[in-house]
Amino acid sequence: MTIIETPSAAAELLKKQDNILILVHGHPDGDTLGCGYSLCRALRAMGKKANVSCSDEIPHKFDYLLKGVDEQSFEPEFITAVDVADTKLLGKKNEELFKDRIDLSIDHHPSNKFFAKSTIVDAKAAAASEVVLQVIRELGQEVTPEIANGIYTGLSTDTGCFRYSNVTPRTLRMAAEMIEAGADNAAINTVMFETKTKSYAALERECLANMQMLFDDRCAMITITQDIFDKTGSDESECDGIAALPRQVEGVLIGITMREKPDGNFKVSLRTHAPIDASELCSKMGGGGHARAAGCQLEGPLENARKVLMKNLKDFFDSENE
Repeated sequence: MTIIETPSAAAELLKKQDNILILVHGHPDGDTLGCGYSLCRALRAMGKKANVSCSDEIPHKFDYLLKGVDEQSFEPEFITAVDVADTKLLGKKNEELFKDRIDLSIDHHPSNKFFAKSTIVDAKAAAASEVVLQVIRELGQEVTPEIANGIYTGLSTDTGCFRYSNVTPRTLRMAAEMIEAGADNAAINTVMFETKTKSYAALERECLANMQMLFDDRCAMITITQDIFDKTGSDESECDGIAALPRQVEGVLIGITMREKPDGNFKVSLRTHAPIDASELCSKMGGGGHARAAGCQLEGPLENARKVLMKNLKDFFDSENE
């Protein structure tokens, strides 16, 4: 395993390769897709063959990122993962196929497991798109409007439209540069932050109705079961916005969303206010992420997953009170 210190070193590695497969994480969000498709476009502009692969269906709201990037026919010779901290986040299909074959990881998660042969991680980056943009520039490629759309999507979605504490001056400068390069920021912001499907509206209503206040109202928790998905006509692809809701309640320090997966296990998302480190909490349950946003997987059924979560939260608050 090699740690790559600079975007230029990552670019030099990519310059030597062809037939490149870019892996994004399962249950894809704007950052992983923005990274994947922007890098793919840049590599193709160099005359290389490149594809993006996702284990899960990509939500239709991201169709503009995929436009014009038809799948090319080739056998992968070099595999790159973007915005992926751990191979288990790739989703079942791609984890089974590629977990031991990944050549390069481009990431911004401090919890990265260094699963690739070579890894570049910038934990100070608000989004992996910040790192990918630097790599694209080191490849010597023009940032076209299509590439700019992808990078802007990653920057905006991983920062809550530039509202979160992970935003840095560099983040804002890069966003401005993407707009100058032709990113349709107004349209992207409308789709990502101001448009809700009817099924999402129904899901949000159910989630707010079942929200629980815990630990003297310092925690707020939402639980989404498969029954709720069935009732609302929604699915996992519409859960990104839900994770932010519990933390928005006044006085809440830790917002929790428990989401039942089809196999009966649970995906847990934590959103915290300073100084509570969400990544540190999730690491105790086998997960990771960032200081204010992290996640983990817990075995079902709900009673078991909740028991594990409650124990770790109690231990945390007990230690805080000592």
